[in-house]
Order: sequence, then structure tokens, then C-alpha cells
Amino acid sequence: MAGRTPHGSSRLPQTWANITSRWTSSRSPGLHSVFEVDEFLPTDLRSITVDASVYEGRPARYRFTLAHEPAHALLHRRIYREHRFRTIEEFTRFQEDLDEEDRGRLEWQAYAVAGLILVPAELLRQGFQRAVRRASQAGLSVRRLGEVALAYIAADLGKRFGVSAEVIEKRLRKDRLWPERATAGPER
Repeated sequence: MAGRTPHGSSRLPQTWANITSRWTSSRSPGLHSVFEVDEFLPTDLRSITVDASVYEGRPARYRFTLAHEPAHALLHRRIYREHRFRTIEEFTRFQEDLDEEDRGRLEWQAYAVAGLILVPAELLRQGFQRAVRRASQAGLSVRRLGEVALAYIAADLGKRFGVSAEVIEKRLRKDRLWPERATAGPER
């Protein structure tokens, strides 16, 4: 896993680790290349199958998966139980049959919960404020650098939280920490 996180380790936050301790995860070589999915949670809601390349080479993604898939189990238990998919083939058929808007909503909800678990709001706010101060002390204007500054800050915070820069960018925008007026160009 990536370096230490604000939670004190490279693992999931303790409370979530306790909640998810009943789940098991396993690796499956070729899951993505054959089925075009990186992970799969069957309707038993207890086992997560992850593509071996994610498990072995993308620790931030794997860590996110360990929060994202149980979030589906908690939020969408009824839907998963109604559809009774046990195999990856049944799961991909379920995904294909879902209305695109419904699938997007289910994914957004699980993504949001996973993001909140792995990147708690107050710790994100504090980390962002420190990053902006460091940039300012180095003579860099977040407002003037816009998306370049966002990418840099998100990459730095992503490493600190053990998640991808994309997770941090989405959280900074959703939590309204990132100034929407920050765009590359002259400072106003």
C-alpha cells in the first residue's frame, strides 16, 4: 500500500475496517481484460473479487475498492439481493441491463460513501489549507494556476490519504474547498 495516511496507517480507517471485517477479498487474473470490470461484489455481499492487476499494482485503487464495494452492499443491499447474481457473468449482465442513469446513480452513491470514509471532510479541509499555504509560501498562486494547481494539490493529498488524485479532486469540488473561479490566466 501507499505511505501512511491521515488515519495513521495505509489501511482503512479503524471504524470502517471493523464494519468490513466480515468481507473477504480475492484476486482474479484477467477480470478486467475478459469482463471489463476491475471488481465484482456478488449478491452474497460478503466477498469482493478484484482484478489481480489492481491488487498487485494499484494500491490506491485497491484500497478504494475495499471501501466502494462494501458501500454498495450497505446502500444497495435490496437491489443486489433482488437480482441474485453469483458469477461475474451474471453481474455483467445485471450491469448491462441497468438503465444508464440508474447505474450512474448507484456508482455515484458508492463512490461518494467510499470517498467520505477514506478522506474525512475535516482532514481534507485541513490538508487542503496546508497545501494552499505551502504553495503560497513558495510564491505560487492557486487562483492563477487554476487546474494545474488543483492537479498538483490533488496528487499530493491523494498520496497522503492513500487514494487517487481523482478522488481528491472530486471531494475538493464537492466539499466546495476548490475555488470555482480558480482558472489559469491573469489574477483578477
